[in-house]
Amino acid sequence: MLNENIKAIRKSKGLSQQELAVKVNVVRQTISKWEQGLSVPDSDLLIALSEALETPVSTLLGETVVEAKADEVKALSEKLEIINLQFARRKAHRRAALHWSLIIVCGIIVALFAVLLVVSSPYLGWDYSAPETAVMGVAIHVFEWGFVRLAPFALIVALVGVFLTRKKA
Repeated sequence: MLNENIKAIRKSKGLSQQELAVKVNVVRQTISKWEQGLSVPDSDLLIALSEALETPVSTLLGETVVEAKADEVKALSEKLEIINLQFARRKAHRRAALHWSLIIVCGIIVALFAVLLVVSSPYLGWDYSAPETAVMGVAIHVFEWGFVRLAPFALIVALVGVFLTRKKA
């Protein structure tokens, strides 16, 4: 029973006899003898073995450990594949949303540039003696000044973003 449990748990952890031997600080042949039932570990080695396998000693000494069946592994891999596909779809959806958002930002920037060109700063001819028009004229001038200086950088960043988020064939 102990020999079967050692072998089953070692395999379920994906360890070779050599890897387990290194963890327990014995030679590979000792692990082989334990798994064949030709010898048993003493109490100190049994504790070291349980720590290496991350399994309680009672489990090593207790009931037979059942190895994972191929069907269970296949079912688990199918579930993982479904989860991976869901993550991939979400990532693609987010990438597409970002792509189109950046295209919209580019369009807005170009449209605002066109509006500023067509309007050609009409507030420069306003009467600034009235407080309402003075404040409004300054506010529009500040917006235009900031936009003309910052929008080209924003447009370049958005265009690079559009290029980087495009769908690759």
